[in-house]
This record gives sequence, C-alpha cells and structure tokens, in this order.
Amino acid sequence: MAIRYEQDGLVVTITIDRPEARNSLDIEHFVGLAGAWKRFRDDDSAWVAIVTGVEDVFCVGADLKSFVPAVTAQVDKLAAGDEQALADFPADAGLVAVLRDFDLYKPVIAAVNGICVAGGMELLGGCDIRIASTEATFGVLEARRGLFAGGGTTARLPRQIAFPYAMELLLLAERVPASRAREMGLLNTIVEPGDLLGEARRWADRICENGPLAVRATKEAALKGLEGSLREAYDQELGYAARVFATEDAREGPAAFAEKRRPVWQAR
Repeated sequence: MAIRYEQDGLVVTITIDRPEARNSLDIEHFVGLAGAWKRFRDDDSAWVAIVTGVEDVFCVGADLKSFVPAVTAQVDKLAAGDEQALADFPADAGLVAVLRDFDLYKPVIAAVNGICVAGGMELLGGCDIRIASTEATFGVLEARRGLFAGGGTTARLPRQIAFPYAMELLLLAERVPASRAREMGLLNTIVEPGDLLGEARRWADRICENGPLAVRATKEAALKGLEGSLREAYDQELGYAARVFATEDAREGPAAFAEKRRPVWQAR
C-alpha cells in the first residue's frame, strides 16, 4: 500500500510511499491519502498526525502521466452526457488528500523529508506545524507547466506567510531550499535528515501533553476566525471557550495543577 497508516500511542504517522513515481499521486493514491485523513479524524484514540514521504521526496503532487489524462477523460465523458462518469470519479478525494475543504481540527505535523512541490505544497498548506530536513526543497511549480494550483495554495499561502513571499513562490514558480522557506515563514524549524521523524514525534508528544479537546477547539477557532472579520472571530471565540470550559478535562487540568501531578485527560 503506497499510503501507509501507522499508529503509535496517540500519534499517527501517514507516509506517502510511492518512490517509483516520486511520491506523486494518481487517483488511487489520492483516494488512499484522503481515506487516511478520514480515518485519523474519526478515530478517538488518535490525537496528532505526522505526514511524511519516503526517500528524498515528500510529495510532488498529482501524477501528471495518469491523473491529468484521467481528469480530462472524465470531463469529456460528462460533456458527452455520461452521467455515470461523475459517480465513477472520486471528485473530492484530491481536495481531501491535501486537507482542503475538509474539517479536521486535530493537529497535523508535516515532516518534510525532501522535494515538496505542486500538490505537496498544497498538502503542506493544510498542515499546522512544518518541520523540514535541511535537504528539503519547496516550490509552487504549476504555472511553469501552464497549470493552476487549485488545491488551496493560492488561497492559503498569502494568508499564511507575508504577501511578497507568497507571490514570489506563486509567480516565479521556482524551487527554494529549506533555509529560504524558513526565512519566508513557511516552516517552524529545520533539522538534519536523520533527526526529522524524531523531531516531528517530539513536537507531537508535546502537543499530546495538552488537553485534546482544548487543542482541537483552539485549532478550529483559529481556522474559522480567518474566514470572517475580527469582530466575528471574537464572537466565535467565546463560543469555543464556553464549549471547552464545560468539559471534564477543563476541571481535570486545574485540579492536576493544584495537586502537582500530570493531568489525566479523558477527551470529554
């Protein structure tokens, strides 16, 4: 299986394992990655996910040799009146795979081991924490091939990093090294290749020390708050606060602090 899903304690690692195709995604593997995200979302025993790739590639996005022709073929069938074509084509899998239009409020950490371009950048844009190898490179290359980054990058990137840097990546369509990507604000930290997964796991474990419901509500509030005005975000924030303060975990946290012990989270 080219999309590996492995759980260790509260942490899930999702690995794109298709080195023979540079970790590109055809329809089958878009569906597999989308399924992994749904599995993680729906599993109460999984609190944090790490996504990574194998060998020297994180993800290069869609497999241009198979995915684009498949999409074109389906469009042609639809244009010819073949209504079954829509049912046969998993239209939302590509978007869910890169965490676009998909409600996932559990934390996601990207462990970028190598080349991260095109759809890999779109996937990166859906991740909350980004840790990269010193050997990783990044680029929004669609325009170089006359294509369009329609998986979220043009919407998310200018909201996540400074506008001039976002436009540099979008319009030049060139790859940049990890050091430049961190300078742009695209990454949290850079580590040596051999330390990458260990560092990602350390960040995941630190998140797992916190109340899971508080963490998820915090992520949801941050994402939803970006959709409207500051005043709307303030009003929404009060609702999230009320929801969290009503949980058992909100009583356990202060009690553990008073008793000088580690909290025992129940996620309820």
